[in-house]
Order: sequence, then structure tokens, then C-alpha cells
Amino acid sequence: MAFFCVLIFGAKALLLLFSLLFIAFIGFCLYIKYIHKKFDHIPGPPRDSFLLGHSPTFLETMRNDGVVHDRLLEWAEMYGPVYRLNLLHEVFVCVTCPETTKEVLMSPKYLKDKFLHKALFNLFGQRFLGNGLVTARDHELWYKQRRIMDPAFSSLYLRGLMGTFNERADKLMDKLAEISDNESPANMLHLVNCVTLDVIAKAAFGVDLDLMTNTSPFPKTIEICLKGMVYHIRDKLFQFNPKNRPFINEVKAACRLLRTTGAQWIQDRKTAMQNGEDVPKDILTMIIKTAATEETMAEEDEEFMLDNFVTFFIAGQETTANQLAFCIMELGRHPEILEKAKKEVDDVIGMKREISYDDLGKLIYLSQVLKETLRLYPTAPGTSREIVKDIVVDGVRVPAGVTCMFSSYCCGRMEKFFKDPMTFDPDRFHPDAPRPYYCYFPFALGPRSCLGQNFAQMEAKVVMAKLLQRFDFTLVPGQTFDIQDTGTLRPKSGVVCNVRHRNHKH
Repeated sequence: MAFFCVLIFGAKALLLLFSLLFIAFIGFCLYIKYIHKKFDHIPGPPRDSFLLGHSPTFLETMRNDGVVHDRLLEWAEMYGPVYRLNLLHEVFVCVTCPETTKEVLMSPKYLKDKFLHKALFNLFGQRFLGNGLVTARDHELWYKQRRIMDPAFSSLYLRGLMGTFNERADKLMDKLAEISDNESPANMLHLVNCVTLDVIAKAAFGVDLDLMTNTSPFPKTIEICLKGMVYHIRDKLFQFNPKNRPFINEVKAACRLLRTTGAQWIQDRKTAMQNGEDVPKDILTMIIKTAATEETMAEEDEEFMLDNFVTFFIAGQETTANQLAFCIMELGRHPEILEKAKKEVDDVIGMKREISYDDLGKLIYLSQVLKETLRLYPTAPGTSREIVKDIVVDGVRVPAGVTCMFSSYCCGRMEKFFKDPMTFDPDRFHPDAPRPYYCYFPFALGPRSCLGQNFAQMEAKVVMAKLLQRFDFTLVPGQTFDIQDTGTLRPKSGVVCNVRHRNHKH
């Protein structure tokens, strides 16, 4: 009898559970219906499904190793300067209207959006960028961090980094000389990854990794984190598939490695400061000073320091390496542009070993080449904000509370902003050419624009100038010029080159 009672009770409980799940599902469907009704006056591509919205299109693009941003560009051309995307119950509005870009990105009242903050705060439950400079939503919290970090990016401090930029770039040149002597091909993406990681470790954190001669887990670790980030953002159901468990564990381990490394480096620097040793006014010192402004150091503040460590470690390396690799790829495809850039380097730098800060200002054509590289290949392809009040974009009302996405990738490849957009033409950025109006923003715009952009462009110029000064390079035939979309954009082929010492005529 008792057995039957338990059985009946169990059946009732199960029935109740199913009923509750069914009610919850109906509620969710009604909510999605409400969301559709609220935003469906905004044009946009047909949804793949009522519940999933456009998610299947994105997942299929990722599965086929495609570039999601190409799909966004296609839709921008098709549906105009504002269109809607649905991912489950979330709505995103993609904007390529320069006036709206200016209004939203230049104002501090439009916050970083909740969706991205949540997606980057942790990866699959493991803290990643947390509340660092890139992800902090609260304006006061962000502003305090930015104010303290600013001195580490002042032009005075950056001038002082020229020695580090030169020294690390020289190690890359030594490596290329070795490769040239062996007549073996050079994977330029791998090599510039090593040099930018060397630079950020030394200039920002006072650590010698010397990746040209040493092996390190960091390049692979960063790659895994970024790959995990893409799935975490674009595939809501990724973590629920048991097949993905090994990869998810790999991503979590990679996040942990970055944070434990940061904790060690911060501790070593704190000890040096407590012992009264001279320490550089670099990013690491600034991170510690940010924490010191707190009345008491809670565990959360320790995490906060690590958030900024991971943010700078990744942002200061990955994007610059990709820009350099794309730049080398495009120069390899355009010998006439390559010759012009070499001639400028010869005229400005000649045979000097040490490039000075003043030299960089004279490398005007090389600056144009680097800017044009970022137009076609913005390594951080876009940014997003939360719309706090109803706005009108090109005659279309966009209700408050939605996330607005701004894509430098899409704008940079649109005919209405750049004539023959797929042609690599550095003269678009000639000092006398008209400036692009809020349609070129590889470092974002306004108060939340990239703090490290001058650092990154100085570093890129020093590396490119030394490369052009000392080597001839040609692309190994048969490789693809495709883009790999790993959250940031990188050349899929790795940019494999034959490198030879230059025979200088003078």
C-alpha cells in the first residue's frame, strides 16, 4: 500500500513539474511574442525560427568557419542604416548611420550594454574580464579606473617606451634574419604575436618573456580564451551540450592561468614597492594604485586588479598582432604600395638601428597604410551600447532598453562611405583627404574609446618600419586571404612569407 502511495505521489509530483514547465514555456513564448511586437516595426532579415530568432544563421556561419560580420554587412546593405536582430528573447539593433554613431558613442550617458558585460564578465562560470576597463558599465567605476590608468598612456610615458619597442622589434628582426639565412618560410602572424606579447609583458608589466627564444603557454592561452568568448556570446546553448564539455574546461583553465599569472606578477610588484625599490610608472603600477584608492582591500578588489590585468594583457597583444599580420598581407599583395612604404622608411630612418619618437611622426605614409589596414580589417570589429531612451535612426523609432551594435567592419566596407571599399588604398588617409565622418572607428569613439590606441600604433609603426628597413618579403603562393573570426579578426592563413635580407642601394 505504502508503495502505491509513493508511486501516486511521485506521479502527481511529476505531473505538477511538467505542468509548471509547460506554463513556463507558454509564458516564455508569450514574452517572445511581446518582444516581437515591440520591435518588429524595425526592418530586418526574416527570423530563422520563432524561438531562436537569427541564432541558427550565426551558428551555421561559425560552423562553416565563416565571418559573422560579413553576414551583418550583407544585411546592412539590404535593410539600411538600422535593422533588427533576434537571439532568443534578446533584441539587438545594428546601426551604420554616422549621425547616430556620433550621438551614441560620443556621449557618456549610453552605457556599455548588459548583454556583453554579462558575456565577458566570466566565461562559462570562470571570471574573465570581470569589471575591468573594457567591461565596467557603471560610469563612475569606469571613470575612476580610467583616470588612474591615464598617466601610463600619456605621451611623455609612451616616449619612454621607445627603447622597449625598439629592443623587442630587434629580437623579431634577429629571428627573421635566422629564417632568411635558413631559406625557410616565416609564419608572420605567429611571429608578430610573439613580439606584441613580448612588448606588453615588458612595457606594461615589467616581465621579460622573450618569446623569440623561449616557449610560453600564453599565446595559446589567449587564443583559447578568445575562442571561448565567441561561443559564449553567440551560442546561448553551447554550454548545455555535453560534447562541448572538454573545450569548456580548456577555456576555464586558460582563464585561470591568466589570472594566477596576474596575481603572481602583481604580488611581485607590490613587494618591490613595499621594499622601496624603484618601479616603473607602467600599467601594473597603475593597477596597484587603483586598488590603493579603496579604503579597504576586499577580495573583490583583488579580483578587480586581475580583471584589468587580463584586459590589458589580451587587448594589448592580440589586436596589434592581427593588425600587423593583415598589414604585411596587404603589402605583400600590393608591391607598388610596399615600395612606396619602403622608400619612406629609407628616407626617414635610413640605416639607423634605433627609431626615435620623432621619426614616427615623419612616417606619414606608413601611418596611412596602418589606418587603411584597420579600415578593411578592424581587429576589434565593433562596439555596442545600451539605448537608455527612445531614439530615431534614419526615420525609424528605436525603443529604449535595446542594445545597439556599431560595426566599424561593416561601415569600412560600405560603398556609401568608402569608394571601391574592397580596394586597399592608403591614400584614403592622406593628410589632405577628407576625414571619414563617424564611419571609421577601429578603436571605438568618445569617452570609452581605446585607452591603448597610441601605444598600439607606436608599437606597430616601430615593428613595420624595422621590417621594411631590413627585409624584402613576398607571400608564399597558394595561401588564402580569408579572415578568421575569433571575436577579434585575424588572417586565416597566418600570412606565410619568404623573407630575404634587403640589399640597400646606399
